[in-house]
Amino acid sequence: MCRFIIYAGSKIRMSSLVVEPEHSIIRQSYQSKEREEPLNGDGFGVAWYVPHLSDEPAIFKDISPAWNNKNLLNLSKVVESSIILAHVRAATGGLPVTELNCHPFAWKQFSFMHNGLIAGFDKMRRNLRRSFSDEVYKIVIGSSDSEHAFGLFIDHYLNLMEFKKDHLQAMVDAIRRTICDLEVMRKETGTDEVSLLNFVVTDGHCIVVSRFASDACSNANTLYFYQGEYYICNNSVCSTESSKAQKPILVASEPLSDDVMWNSVPINQLLIVDLNRNIKLQPV
Repeated sequence: MCRFIIYAGSKIRMSSLVVEPEHSIIRQSYQSKEREEPLNGDGFGVAWYVPHLSDEPAIFKDISPAWNNKNLLNLSKVVESSIILAHVRAATGGLPVTELNCHPFAWKQFSFMHNGLIAGFDKMRRNLRRSFSDEVYKIVIGSSDSEHAFGLFIDHYLNLMEFKKDHLQAMVDAIRRTICDLEVMRKETGTDEVSLLNFVVTDGHCIVVSRFASDACSNANTLYFYQGEYYICNNSVCSTESSKAQKPILVASEPLSDDVMWNSVPINQLLIVDLNRNIKLQPV
């Protein structure tokens, strides 16, 4: 079911998310606390933004387990960014372990990650691809349910922006419509299995995250957020310090530490982070 984290705030080293915390994303790749199966070893990916060089994210991903990739360890020591995404993958049954299926996925300024599964994806995939615009059909080159969800998001976003919608609101509405479309198609296939749709999308400035289960009474995948004054990680201890800078925000499948400031996102809610890193929770 995967694990992910996204950080937005003052510039930090990638290692302070990926390596250093007591429950870092690398530790979650082999010792997840909130999944029945603790391993997430079917590849990994990281994305980060360097706005003065490009609006598009830089991405590094590989099919090797995150805990066993020296390139990731070395890279994370020297990369600094104010927006960082990291994902460790547990492949959905029947989907191949290839670099094309590793998260995050990217298109233009957007990065996208998913924790969960689209129930009935094998039955709906043909019709789903038929619904794509020509542009999105060329973009979606992997076989994962997650990348196909990203394709739906892109099409909805482009359609909404034709009506000159507010950019962040278009992102929010595009995620909502993506979830709605997937639910309609799941029901059309007669699939009773529960879809688990924890999505993350960012343009390098704003962030929209969903915690969704098609049966709200089921065990939705976990999701937490953390906002403090200043994020710092020393000797595996992560904390906040007073700062005049904008408050950092972290959203993660599992907390990186035992800090009581981690809050659970309610089931079937969207967490929305605007340009000023203000947080809103809204129903899906």
